[in-house]
Amino acid sequence: MTTADNGGGAPPNPPQVLVAGAGPVGLTAAVELARRGLRVRLVDAASGPAVTSRAMATHARSLETYDQQGLIDDLMSRGRRIQRFTMHAGGRTLARLGPDYSRVPTRYPMTLMIDQAATEEVLRQAAAKLGVKVEWGVRLEGFTQDADAVHTVLRTADGEEHLTVERLVGCDGGHSTVRKLLGLPLLGDSSETWLIADAELEAGLPQNSIHWIKAGRGTVMAIPFPEENKWRLLDTADASYGGDPDQVAERFARKLRAGLGRPVKVSTPSWVSVFTIQQRMITSMSEGRVVLAGDAAHVHSPASGQGLNTGVQDAYNLAWKLALVVQGHAPQTLLDSYSAERVPIGRALLGSTRKATRLVQLKNSLAGVALPLVFALVRRCGPCGAGSSGRSSAPCRRWPCTTRTAPDPPRPPSPGRHRAAGRHPPHPGHRAGRPRHRLERPAGGAARHPVQPARGGRRRRGRAYRRPGGHSARGLALRAGVHRRGRYLGHRRHTRSSPAARPGRRRAPAPGLRPRRLAARPAGRLPLRARLRPHPGGPSPRLDAVRGLRSARSGA
Repeated sequence: MTTADNGGGAPPNPPQVLVAGAGPVGLTAAVELARRGLRVRLVDAASGPAVTSRAMATHARSLETYDQQGLIDDLMSRGRRIQRFTMHAGGRTLARLGPDYSRVPTRYPMTLMIDQAATEEVLRQAAAKLGVKVEWGVRLEGFTQDADAVHTVLRTADGEEHLTVERLVGCDGGHSTVRKLLGLPLLGDSSETWLIADAELEAGLPQNSIHWIKAGRGTVMAIPFPEENKWRLLDTADASYGGDPDQVAERFARKLRAGLGRPVKVSTPSWVSVFTIQQRMITSMSEGRVVLAGDAAHVHSPASGQGLNTGVQDAYNLAWKLALVVQGHAPQTLLDSYSAERVPIGRALLGSTRKATRLVQLKNSLAGVALPLVFALVRRCGPCGAGSSGRSSAPCRRWPCTTRTAPDPPRPPSPGRHRAAGRHPPHPGHRAGRPRHRLERPAGGAARHPVQPARGGRRRRGRAYRRPGGHSARGLALRAGVHRRGRYLGHRRHTRSSPAARPGRRRAPAPGLRPRRLAARPAGRLPLRARLRPHPGGPSPRLDAVRGLRSARSGA
């Protein structure tokens, strides 16, 4: 049910959905609704499109959304791919970190730096092709709703217009009129004040990376634009701005020289902005026939560049559900799931961006001394912080210290890990039987790791014999998870005091089965070859899995 009353009567095909706000979120919602066959009207109170850059980072999930809309080629050609995060302090490069997308299956393992104005232009062109044109200078002044429709009041250049639509979508930013008219408060707080400037920078920094520079008691971030030598500079400590952009340029140049330890030239910024970080959200993103998306529902720190991306994903989640409900293909409960799904994401986003803000600004006075020491230790430990075990630390598994932009190749198994070539280790509880021989020689050759006596060079019953590498036969068997009575106990090391290693915890193998052999491999790996064959005389004789010696029982 849609009507319009502006003195000229209702249009022949009135809109079904009114979208307030023609930023990236509103444009995404309009494009997705129009793609699904709804009639959409898109209005914005601004006099025209924005010309400043504002948000820049576009992450993998948003790129996938643009791909589904058929817009990815236009955006990729206008942006710059970023796959690095470089840290500087005291004239030194502390680390170059690359994101790990191994747990995020995506066709776009990158961050695309493209200014918001370019993103909006691509989305406006897509909306126009679908018959949706942005109406600039049209302000939403009020609305009421009932069980069947939303009755809105619009202020245009020709006066007041009354429009009735089935649904209203508020994408009108952090100062949302729709949210205020609904009476939904933004809950949260405000914290730091930062300064942003867009300027040309000559500092010899590679533009395939975001750069974090420790300078005095604060930090400076340098984020590359698609254009050559153009950067976004962020000051987290000194946000004073008296209106003179040249003073801002000189202040950035001074701090960058101190942090990078080389000559730096910063041109007069084309745009300077001072803002206070807000960390706020609403507890419900819909009320009746009115829904909210993007900054109208949650505002947060720009650290990690999540604002535009979260808003675009809000709009995408909302649009397909709203289209199905309006067309009568789904019940209202489907649309109710939008708020139930997106509110927890907004809550988690506030927590993660708050942590990112603290890491970016790093105001601790000891950080300037501690950071070089920490990263010097990381470099001494080898690539990705790998020590003698060949395993990287947990932070480095997510952000491997590497100079390559491609994902790190898989590393070979660590020494001592029980893994037979070409096959998986047995599952815990699998009955592997008992070894027939203590240690076998490879076919047609001498043993690569002969077993030697632990003391005095004598083989004696009851002794544990050691290999040259220091591993005893007992340790090898227990390391592979084999109980001395033939029970596989899982891939873990047992000690003498553990229940698995005590003789009192014996368990007989499966009747009528015995293993073919137990082979030793280099570096302490002891794969079990589970070739089991029936023993002609019933249960096989007792074999000691620790010393590999026959028991006194006859019948072998």
